[in-house]
Amino acid sequence: MTPTLDTQISDLRAGLNGKVIGADDPRYDDARRVVFTGFDRRPAAVVRAADASDVARVVSLARETGAELAVRSGGHSRAGHGTTEGGIVLDLSRMNGVEIDAAGRSAWAQTGITAGEYTAATAEQGLATGLGDTASVGLGGIALGGGIGFLVRKYGLAIDDLLAAEVVTADGEILAVDADTHPDLFWALRGGGGNFGVATRLRLRLHEVDAVVGGMLMLPASTDVIAALVAAADAAPEELSVIANILKAPPLPFIPAEQHGRPVVIALMVYAGGAEAGERAIAPIRALATPVADMVRPMRYPEILTGQEGPPPAFAAGTNILVDGLDRQAAETILAHLETATAPMAAVQLRVLGGAMARVPADATAFGHRDARLMVNVAAMYARPEESPEHDAWASSLTRALSDGATPGAYVGFVGDEGEEGVRRAYPPATLERLARVKHEYDPDNLFRLNLNVRADAK
Repeated sequence: MTPTLDTQISDLRAGLNGKVIGADDPRYDDARRVVFTGFDRRPAAVVRAADASDVARVVSLARETGAELAVRSGGHSRAGHGTTEGGIVLDLSRMNGVEIDAAGRSAWAQTGITAGEYTAATAEQGLATGLGDTASVGLGGIALGGGIGFLVRKYGLAIDDLLAAEVVTADGEILAVDADTHPDLFWALRGGGGNFGVATRLRLRLHEVDAVVGGMLMLPASTDVIAALVAAADAAPEELSVIANILKAPPLPFIPAEQHGRPVVIALMVYAGGAEAGERAIAPIRALATPVADMVRPMRYPEILTGQEGPPPAFAAGTNILVDGLDRQAAETILAHLETATAPMAAVQLRVLGGAMARVPADATAFGHRDARLMVNVAAMYARPEESPEHDAWASSLTRALSDGATPGAYVGFVGDEGEEGVRRAYPPATLERLARVKHEYDPDNLFRLNLNVRADAK
């Protein structure tokens, strides 16, 4: 008789270095939770792996039983890919070690470490790798999908600093991967996400980044301010990276009461250089309007990742598009849609790109949109699933209007449950064909499918 999945999960406990958490465990409800809490799924077990050998055992179990496998680093997937109904969650959060080679300007880090933990550890040596903009994001997710953060214009994407990886493939084998060993897999990992295996350790390049000029600048939102801010950030020195959020001002203590509920631009920025040069670079943005709040100051780099995260949302409608720029008409469209939004939190985020990211050849990695100048991320956060059609329609309408009739590219990290369309927006045809060949070699049966999924037969 073939053992049941429950029996085999029970057998897994004996030789595991980590922990197996089943439905009868008091930790279960917490262990199965992901950032977008509306994905209230009940896996057969959550396995908190301790090392690559644990990961290999879990991968082999999923392959042998046919159980759906969800691999979770930080659990921030907008599509809820960090959990599963009835399958196995491979939780990497206990794998959070980091070894820093300050002289060699690199670090080996396990992929369950968060961006905040990694950044704090490397900052002790005055060093950093450009990751995202959120401390709780897992390294494994962001460093394989792309990584567009506060150092993107100065040092490029996170994948541009990926030097090597340890990967557990679908057959349970543990591979050492770099530009010379399994080079096609190394190419695919840099932008292809979790499609090809479970990355358990990453070797990342480190840059000298210690004191920066950074923080939040809040301006009243108008058509002119939004368009001019994008233009100013694009024209700024590459040391300056800007992430601007356009939304109705929340009732926070540091925001004047007369601004509550009115559209504002919350610009988060980092100038990776000296204080005087940073102040000069930011001055044109400060001059666009009288600030509602100005918290930009000299700081140590890890400080930009602290204090930004609010309570986790249940659901998020929306997607992202990669475009060449944003003019006054597009800014007017954003403001008009924000006025009609009914979600408790609706926002449009603008990430100004270019710089070092754009100088990497388009075929050097699986990130296929190096020439994009701007990422526009549309999001509506809400609590009740029955509201989904209303908020999806709002986000889709705004995205179409900003796309101007075209089918724009997309960044993997902010794509939700968009199926084949999302895959084709994230990967240009030549990139997708090459990814499919790598998928056929390393995961032909699509064991790793809870992601922006590239199938072996994709064309």
